[in-house]
Amino acid sequence: MALELSDKVSPEAKKDIIELENRINKFNAGGIEEDKFKLFRLTRGVYGQRQPGVQMIRIKLPYGKVTTKQLIKIADTSDKYATGNLHLTTRQDIQLHYVKLAESPALWSELEEEGVTLREACGNTVRNVTASPDAGINSSELFDITPYAHALTHYFLRNPVCQDMGRKFKIAFAADDKDSAMTYFHDLGFIPKIKEVDGQAIKGFKVVIGGGLGAQAIPAQTAYQFLDTTQFIPFTEALIRVFDRYGERANRNKARMKFLMKKIGLAQLLKLVEAERKAIKNQTFIVDEKLTQTLIPEQKILPKVEVLDSSEFEDWKRTNVFEQKQQGFYGVWIRVPLGDIQAQTARSLAELVRQCAADDIRVTVNQGLLLRFVRAGALPFLYQSLKELKLAKPGFNSTHDITACPGSDTCNLAVTNSTALTTKLEEMLHADFKQLLDESHIKVKISGCMNACGQHMAANVGFHGSSIKNGALIIPAMQVVIGGGVSPTGEGFIAEKVIKIPTKRIPRALATILNAYEEQYEKGEYFNNFYQRLGKMHFYHLLKPLANVSSLEQSDYMDWGKTESFVPEIGVGECASVMLDVIGTIIEESQERLDWAKDGLDDNAYADSIYNSYSSLVIGAKALLLSEDVKCNTQIGIIESFEEHFGNYSLFVLNNGFKALVLEINKQVPTFEFATSYFNDAQSFLERVRIFRDLQLKEKGGLDKQVITDFYKA
Repeated sequence: MALELSDKVSPEAKKDIIELENRINKFNAGGIEEDKFKLFRLTRGVYGQRQPGVQMIRIKLPYGKVTTKQLIKIADTSDKYATGNLHLTTRQDIQLHYVKLAESPALWSELEEEGVTLREACGNTVRNVTASPDAGINSSELFDITPYAHALTHYFLRNPVCQDMGRKFKIAFAADDKDSAMTYFHDLGFIPKIKEVDGQAIKGFKVVIGGGLGAQAIPAQTAYQFLDTTQFIPFTEALIRVFDRYGERANRNKARMKFLMKKIGLAQLLKLVEAERKAIKNQTFIVDEKLTQTLIPEQKILPKVEVLDSSEFEDWKRTNVFEQKQQGFYGVWIRVPLGDIQAQTARSLAELVRQCAADDIRVTVNQGLLLRFVRAGALPFLYQSLKELKLAKPGFNSTHDITACPGSDTCNLAVTNSTALTTKLEEMLHADFKQLLDESHIKVKISGCMNACGQHMAANVGFHGSSIKNGALIIPAMQVVIGGGVSPTGEGFIAEKVIKIPTKRIPRALATILNAYEEQYEKGEYFNNFYQRLGKMHFYHLLKPLANVSSLEQSDYMDWGKTESFVPEIGVGECASVMLDVIGTIIEESQERLDWAKDGLDDNAYADSIYNSYSSLVIGAKALLLSEDVKCNTQIGIIESFEEHFGNYSLFVLNNGFKALVLEINKQVPTFEFATSYFNDAQSFLERVRIFRDLQLKEKGGLDKQVITDFYKA
């Protein structure tokens, strides 16, 4: 039975949802290979869980914004299709777990009724654009970056330049120089700046490129100290085009922007970006700053409440409430343990927001929430109401407020359990380190594996899941990393690996580190400066007794929250590339891009049409290279290799060669004339590819060929 879509769903979203449903049906009927289908569903926010037969659904919330209607809709869909839990992530998304694949189109359809999308929430795309959650109300900001994050998000949503890159691409906007968005570990980051030109204040951004966490964490480099706001989207498009063409596609561990920049250098990267500028859709882009203006809520008469514990209330006000730049209003941080909110709690919170705050909730990078435009007189009622919802814990963004990914609860890649350890550590901090409730410059973060979804390499003290062998037995362990995060002045640090310790001893390890700091720090000394002053080996020897496995108890062989002995069960990551392919299916992918190019021509979207024609050319060339076992790992490699191996065949003798034909894309302005001629060239080339492939098949008895396609993601 076909899915019925509400009139509230946009035409673009309807097309996406119908396509997802059709692909699911085709996959279930055996018409699509599993890995091919995986690549498709990931770009639609459907991510396989550790548990077979169910999916995690990732909801894309640009810069973390969610309205009360959207929050209620997400809660309702979680009750209907998932577990009734909403999980807030470090990418300012919301995830739902244990969703049946067949029900994912219906779930998506219901979310789109309130303008909530899954499109490009996962996969090799431009991921959710993150931003400082206090943007727009931050008293230190030069201007509100929210409309710029909003504009960039929608500019690249469904944009052909970023639908199937070699790897994901992450972008962040900071509100000010303190860099609460942690731009320094993103592929691309923007920090607001203002420059005086002829007595006029011009808005712009400091631009940083090539940061990243994971197994090889690298801080971003500064590309521009000042880039005019009218240029930030054209620059981003040109940069993504270069990443798509020159980025690694065979080895996914080397396929991020940071590795491309390391390979060719910042200067050469910017040179390639500049060469690409002529071909992009807009040479300038002016953002309408009214796009995202928050409506100040009307003052409402609230019930009078008596705060029963004035001490707790003061702790909460001191650590979770701040004055906005708008006089008379306050921002209120909500600490959400493990980032998990039950659906009914979310609905109650939405109703509370309607009473006390603006209809603009922001998910934070440490898995919490921010309410905006709360009046001083509403604070007692808000606090008491949050307390009833178990959402009034003080110490937001403090040492007590630990960030953690879901770990082995649901993730295929996780080695150990992050959530149970987090709960144990927070209990220990509450009991033994109450004074750190106000400490906002020692952050603790946990990931279930080295891939850093919990952002452990950006923590002052971080842990990632691992294991230790003890004879024939295996002990669940955590790699301890120290010295990451953002300093009070906005300097970004990458943590260093120090030592691996059995996970059951991690509470003692954290306590040892914190005690050492409290006993030995110099007045006013930032934790990372303290760590650097004493040095990595000091902390290695400090923690080494806890790494000794000669005297273990039976419980040490069990992970936190488990009752059986530890067995590492690491699955295949959902971002892994396709393993098997057939030449014929690759040729059909080329045809699909050509069809999209024709749609672009019909819609007068010339730049989009041109890029799809370009993709068709590259994919068609890839098909024939694979048929001859020629391996390349970048799009530019495919272009050059095709000319080398097929340029002398009569079918492919072109006036200036295949490379010159394809790279006309960055030599021409995207006009109707060029879009049409380029489409015709791509169409002609694909016809020749089909003729050549038919001749190959006749020579080989008609059998199509399976190939390993880790060498290509083009």
